[in-house]
Amino acid sequence: MTTKTDLDRDLIHRLRIDALVADYIHCIDEDRLEEWPDYFTADGRYKVITRENFDLGLPVALIYCDGRGMFEDRISALRTANIYEPHVYCHMVSALKILDSSGPEIKTQSNFTITRTMSEGGMMTFLCGKIFDTVTEVDGELKFKERTVILDSRRIDTLLVIPV
Repeated sequence: MTTKTDLDRDLIHRLRIDALVADYIHCIDEDRLEEWPDYFTADGRYKVITRENFDLGLPVALIYCDGRGMFEDRISALRTANIYEPHVYCHMVSALKILDSSGPEIKTQSNFTITRTMSEGGMMTFLCGKIFDTVTEVDGELKFKERTVILDSRRIDTLLVIPV
């Protein structure tokens, strides 16, 4: 039986996680990518994988970062080495669901769609899928311990350079 205390705890978790996700999305959509690693724990893991590979248990990811150094290297390469047509993202995240909040880590699932706008103005639905997050508290602040982005399509029309 769910108690009032459990409901209060879940509501607080949901509000805090929703704020974390909103801040994360605005960091990316506003091109403040140097702040992106700060949303993860020092040993955080981030991967973008196709639904096909995820469903088959295949480990190959389109983007994989394990630990803060890899996050920082990704942004450094994006700013100084990668060549790509300038564009911006607009994230829409919905259906946040808490899967498990019984321990120190909170596991969630949500859906997302990203509209990409190119520098000349063309817009398209770029990516959509679902995200599994493991969130934990570090010094009173929620951080992603793990973020797995599962893309519905295995076909991406251009370089996936900006974090999702």
